[in-house]
Order: sequence, then structure tokens, then C-alpha cells
Amino acid sequence: MKIMNCPLNGPRNISEFIYGGEVKAMPNTTTCSDKEWAEYVFYSENTVRVVTEWWFHSPSGYWFIAERHTGSDDILKTYDPSELFNQRIDFNSAPAEGEEKTA
Repeated sequence: MKIMNCPLNGPRNISEFIYGGEVKAMPNTTTCSDKEWAEYVFYSENTVRVVTEWWFHSPSGYWFIAERHTGSDDILKTYDPSELFNQRIDFNSAPAEGEEKTA
């Protein structure tokens, strides 16, 4: 049985977790092209290395970050996202044609 350490709940069976993708710089959502956005969402380097990834603990609804080696699949470290991120990202986009922007 593979165990992952949840920063909130401690060591748990890997079946309780859902992979959320690699942590990487997000393009500007209001100015990027569809191609840039698709590359951000769907593509990764796919090389043997240590990657920083989003993981979700399903029973508690907790998102966190894990560092994992893609060759050995060893989980090296897990931690709360607040260690990397200290502000929210506003996903509000420009209003659609004919609509007014509301505050």
C-alpha cells in the first residue's frame, strides 16, 4: 500500500488523493491565446525529474502541494499551498460584448 503524507491529515492511503496537475506559472487569462491556455492546462515536459504538483485529499476537501520524482514515483515532500502562494488570482474577465462590468 502506498502512503502519502497529507499536510492537514497526516499519512493516508494514496487512494484518498486525486492528482491535480503540475504547479507552473499561469499565463494571463485575459491576454493569452487559446493555444497558450491549452498548453498550460494540458501539456507538461514529461521528463524524469522532480516535479511540484497539486494534489487533492478527497475526504477532507483539502488541496496541497507535493514534490514527486517522476522516475521513481517517490513523494519527497508535501506542504500547504500558502508556502508558495500568498495572494488570490482574480479570474474575472472582461465583460462580454453588450454587457457592463459590475463591481
